[in-house]
Formats: sequence, structure tokens, C-alpha cells
Amino acid sequence: MHVFDAVSAQISAMGLPLFAVSATRANWPDAPLLLFLHWHGFRRATPLQLQGVNLPARAVASSALQFDGPWASSAAAEDALLDAAWRLGAWQLERLQQRACNTAGAPASEAFACRLAFGDNAAGYPDEPVLGADQVARLEQMELAARKGYQQWLFQPIKGGVWQGVGPADDSLAGDGGRFSDCPVRPVPPSAEKRVVYQLGHHDRLILP
Repeated sequence: MHVFDAVSAQISAMGLPLFAVSATRANWPDAPLLLFLHWHGFRRATPLQLQGVNLPARAVASSALQFDGPWASSAAAEDALLDAAWRLGAWQLERLQQRACNTAGAPASEAFACRLAFGDNAAGYPDEPVLGADQVARLEQMELAARKGYQQWLFQPIKGGVWQGVGPADDSLAGDGGRFSDCPVRPVPPSAEKRVVYQLGHHDRLILP
């Protein structure tokens, strides 16, 4: 399923706004793209009712989606993410190139970051689960990424998100916070740069301080 269509369907099903969308993919031909939807909202964790006891709501867990491809090229997954970020009204899409952490001398912080990137709760907090996707497959991809390295992406959606009305005016956005045209930004080939930021929003008006 198209990344944008899948995210839109999840927003409709959850009935909650998104705080951010992140994605991870191991540096390996046709490795699946793992997409994580980070929700802004709280819900009761149990239907249990106790007289005189106000049970607190808990933060809604992130959702995980897996896109298996096949990917026509190494940039195909990023192209799909650019399209989703553009249509969901994001200001930018950030890409991070992470090296393999299963190597001699690699700090423990890189292994920790790798586990988090693939939805593995490295800190072991029971209140931060990840819903959806195949956990076994995610952990297999995490082990592959630890040996081969991986890429991460992040964007904050306006349409269906909590960012409506926040930030500078963006003339490319429609009334619902999304964009209807095709994304004009194309993927940049991997390079020595660890961090690449794709600027998506724009405005045609003079903004005075």
C-alpha cells in the first residue's frame, strides 16, 4: 500500500492527531521500510472501574507499519516518504545515515539508538509499547542494521497532526493542512553527509519581524 494512503487510513482509524512520523530501513537491497506513527493522545489502559479510584490514562502507544517493497532503487523508499511528508503538509523531511554499531569500538549509545530506531524498547519501560507490524521481523531487521548500518527519517505532519496553525505561514498548504500536488523534491543520493534535510514548505509573502 502507498505510504501516504496507509498513514491516512491509520489517522482515520485511530481518531487521534499525529505528533510525528519516523521511518527506518537497513542498508541492504530490498530491506523493508518500517514506519512508526507517534500519536498525541491519552486513553485508559483498562476498562476496569474502581469506586472512588480515578485510574489515570496512559499515552497511546506508537503504531508500526511495514512496507516490503520490492524497491526499484535505493532511493525508492525515500521517494515514497517524501511524497507522504509533502501530502501531509510537513515543513521538512530529515534523513540520518547511521553506521553499523555491531563493530569493535562502537559506543553503547549507538547500539541503544539502533534498538530505538527499530521499535525495540531498549530501556525496558512497559508503558511504551509499539503496536502493529511483525516484532520478529523488526528485530531481524535491527540485527541486519547493526551489521550493515541503516537510515532514519523523520517528519511532523500538519494534516492529521498537532501542528496545524503552528510555525510560519506556508502558502503551499491547503485548508486541511495537506498538499494536493505531486512532491517537487527528489531524493538526494547517499553521501558522506550524515544528516540531510529536505525543505518542503514555502511562502510567497513577505514576513516581517
